[in-house]
This record gives sequence, C-alpha cells and structure tokens, in this order.
Amino acid sequence: MHLIIGLGNPGNRYKSTRHNIGFMALERLATRLEVDLRQKSFQALWGKGKIENKKLILAQPQTYMNLSGAAVRQLQSFFKTDISNLIVIHDDIDLPFGAIRLKRGGGNAGHKGLSSVESELGSSDFIRVRLGIGKPVDKTPVERYVLEPFEEDEEGILPDVINWASEACAEIVLADLKTAISKYQTKNITFHKKED
Repeated sequence: MHLIIGLGNPGNRYKSTRHNIGFMALERLATRLEVDLRQKSFQALWGKGKIENKKLILAQPQTYMNLSGAAVRQLQSFFKTDISNLIVIHDDIDLPFGAIRLKRGGGNAGHKGLSSVESELGSSDFIRVRLGIGKPVDKTPVERYVLEPFEEDEEGILPDVINWASEACAEIVLADLKTAISKYQTKNITFHKKED
C-alpha cells in the first residue's frame, strides 16, 4: 500500500497560497481516482483508493505545515505502510515555477514541513514530488512569500502543473520512481505537453 501525502496549511485563508500546492496536487489526484478525502483522524483528512489493483491512502495533514510529520507518522503507523511507499508532495522555492522534480531521500533545504516529516519518521528515505514555486524577486521574506497567492500569469498555468504532478504520483504507484522521472520530471511548464 502506498501513502501519498500533500503538504499544506488547512483553512480558507491558505487555500490558494504557494505553500498549498501540495494540497492542490493531492486533491487533483483524489478527484481523478474518485477518492473521498473526508475521513478525519490521525490529525489529517484522508481517504482510501486504488490505482488499478494497487491500494493507496491519500492524506492532507491538518496540523499546519510545520507539524506535518505528526500526521504522517500516525498514518504510516496505523496503515503499516513501508517508508519506501511514502510519497510526499510539496512546494519548493529552489525550483522555478512550473518545474517538477522527483527523488527519493535527500535533505529538506529548510522546508519545515519536510523537516517535520523526517524528524517524526526518523528517516528521509521517502519519495518527494517537488513542485517549484520560485523565489521572491523583491525583498519579500520567504515566510511571507510562500503564504501569498500565485501571480496572475502563474494562475493560468497552475492547473497544468497540478495535473502533471498528480499524474507523476500515479506513475510512481503503477510503475516505479525511475519510470515516473523519465516521463514527468520537468524544468518548467513548457515541457509539460505530451506528444500526440
């Protein structure tokens, strides 16, 4: 069984902010797989689903970003999912908007949600789906920048980014990480169009 986590902050105040792109991608995957995310326990909203014959849990921690690991640990412990089958979708300021990177393990680059997950699990050996949100071009503090909504030109592309990320997660479950990287890892959104 795979456990797929979208990182973000709960509540309408944060719904459309950059920090919540992980939530957005998870919701897109849930819609695609007809998974109801209304179960409330383990400090998360979650639901069960399948991709073909492969079972999975989709979840959004409701602890706020910096404490996300508590929910992930509870879900992983209850459903007894192996850490190798844990996928975490999150925003990444070190990647330009539209970029998607897939990897297993590595550091957290100061991302407090990832740091919390690593701390609670005692391991960083899980799969990350990193969604670029770019860095502030002015002197806006990073803490404020990630809690702001996307720019108007980004809003037009955002649905494609979210859809591409959800497809990448499905490919990891159906095939493997290496196959997903070859199909879905991109430098920016202009690479996101499949060939006819």
